[in-house]
Amino acid sequence: MCCLFGMVDYGHHFNGRQKSRMLSILAIECEERGVDATGVAYNSKGRLRIYKRPLSAHKLHFSVPNDARVIMGHTRMATQGSEKKNYNNHPFLGMAGNMPFALAHNGVLYNDLTLRKHQKLPKTKIETDSYIAVQLLEKRKALDLASLKAMAEKVEGSFTFTVLDGKDILSFVKGDNPLCLIHFPKVGIYLYASTEAILSRAVKRMGLPLGRPEKIEVECGELLQLTPDGAITRGEFEPTGIYGRQYRLWGYMPYCTPYNNKGNAEYVAQLKSMANFYGYTPGAIDRMLSHGFTLDEIEEFLYCGEV
Repeated sequence: MCCLFGMVDYGHHFNGRQKSRMLSILAIECEERGVDATGVAYNSKGRLRIYKRPLSAHKLHFSVPNDARVIMGHTRMATQGSEKKNYNNHPFLGMAGNMPFALAHNGVLYNDLTLRKHQKLPKTKIETDSYIAVQLLEKRKALDLASLKAMAEKVEGSFTFTVLDGKDILSFVKGDNPLCLIHFPKVGIYLYASTEAILSRAVKRMGLPLGRPEKIEVECGELLQLTPDGAITRGEFEPTGIYGRQYRLWGYMPYCTPYNNKGNAEYVAQLKSMANFYGYTPGAIDRMLSHGFTLDEIEEFLYCGEV
């Protein structure tokens, strides 16, 4: 699992120092869902900037300039592609036509290699499954709701995406993975994180007079775009690819009770050792366990499953 987080300061209420502190608090709370790498993206002085490192959030120094109004962040739990190679970490830089954009993903995609072949997309040194979403948007050469819909309906697995373009439009592509978006109209700011618990703790730690919050609902299969002035535009996509083929085979539904593997440490170690021979990482085994799969189901998938 990973964590998405960020803010849209459309009210121009906070200076760079205040936003840096708020962002740092948000990111550190997000370590609950990933400590392998941390990254942020924002526009400043007419340029889209990405800052990411293979470090936990509490080890990073955030310095947000005053003119950065929309900040998109990600903390990573690596499941594919070593975090030590910084190009594997989020956010990823893309170019849709003449528009630069940054993309972050929470989840796991299982048909990235198939899509790259069938869509005739170029090979890349980036090993992370998430990068296929960048390539699909680049092929569309646009970042409108239609392009986001087309991308979301091609990928398979579990996902929620955030996309920030060079005009400070922040897009959410809400799949099965969680997302909590809160609006504080008194000061003109939106804050978001992958879970409500993380966001609530962060807001409490900030200790700022933000006013009464309004929760913005974003459902599975929904697209939402936030403009720099705080306006919201919505769209939809058909979430047919969510959960991936192997999830559907097992009747998977999100947020299952994690499987209790106490007393089976040796079995888990064996599965992780086998995983490398089938193109998966030990982290992928941990993720399957966290979703409620049993050890027998995971072994069956490794031997018989197809992505």
